Amino acid sequence: MRSIVIVTAVAVAALAESAEKTRPKDGAGGPRQSAVERLGWQIGIQTYSFNRFTLFEAIEKAKAAGVKFIEAYPGQKIAKDVEGSMGPGMAPEAIEKVKAKLKECDITLVAFGVTGLGSEAEARTTFDFARTMGIKVITSEPDPKDMAMLDKLCGEYNLKVGIHNHPKPSRYWNPDTVLEAVKGCSDRIGACADTGHWARSDLDPLECMKKLSGRIVSMHMKDLNQKGGGAHDVVWGTGVCNIPAIMEEMLKQSFKGPISVEYEHNWDNSLPEITQSIAFFTQKARELVRAQRGQRGGNERPDAGKRSGDAGRRSGDAGKKSQ
Repeated sequence: MRSIVIVTAVAVAALAESAEKTRPKDGAGGPRQSAVERLGWQIGIQTYSFNRFTLFEAIEKAKAAGVKFIEAYPGQKIAKDVEGSMGPGMAPEAIEKVKAKLKECDITLVAFGVTGLGSEAEARTTFDFARTMGIKVITSEPDPKDMAMLDKLCGEYNLKVGIHNHPKPSRYWNPDTVLEAVKGCSDRIGACADTGHWARSDLDPLECMKKLSGRIVSMHMKDLNQKGGGAHDVVWGTGVCNIPAIMEEMLKQSFKGPISVEYEHNWDNSLPEITQSIAFFTQKARELVRAQRGQRGGNERPDAGKRSGDAGRRSGDAGKKSQ
């Protein structure tokens, strides 16, 4: 029965995504971007969700869930037949095998963490690793005194650092501490917004998002069954974190970047819940795109612009078709 549930959930998500991508572009014939892509979001999975498995198994699970992106965490065993663990210090042969596995599964590694950065020499080791792997965001909880140094490295390596918020009493559990730490820094350093950990700290995730407007570079998205200690992850849209409102706030803030599912519950069999969460996110993204079109007077047919000769005729055609 469990295998049937997994297959059904994956199949539903795959069919929905396929339908979304195979509709014609506005005014054109081929496949178009999905709603998530149109919003500039990269929905993926933090492989810590699969920390009972190897990195290769996590990559395969991400593919099965229908995503194209992952965020890896330090220390995950690479594969049963590959020596070493994920992170700086990997042997060149292991790096090539990881890259080959990602390519085989059509998965892009976009972020890495939560990881320490430490001194400039230590941080450079991680930044070098990130550049080698094509990683764009390093997730960390660095010492505030190191922000200027990290900002310099972000510019040098063309990378971003997302400051992560573990629950209280960790250093950055409250968004106010993040804002204080990044004062004077470029927008390459900002928050990795963990919605579930805010709820675990008895904070309102939506209000935290609003506080950090303009400073969010990446996300660990979670929905929880309750606030406070003892809470656990649930399928998005069924918990207390108000994922739809958070997504609307992301749109208001023009957030562009990676969003990692970090599902820390039902460790041995979390793929069905993760797949359902991604399906919920994808559907909500479609609704947001449709709402955007409505605000732009988007009831006109997709080929109105193509067939019109000038701006006036386009406007007239669109008005006729909206009747």
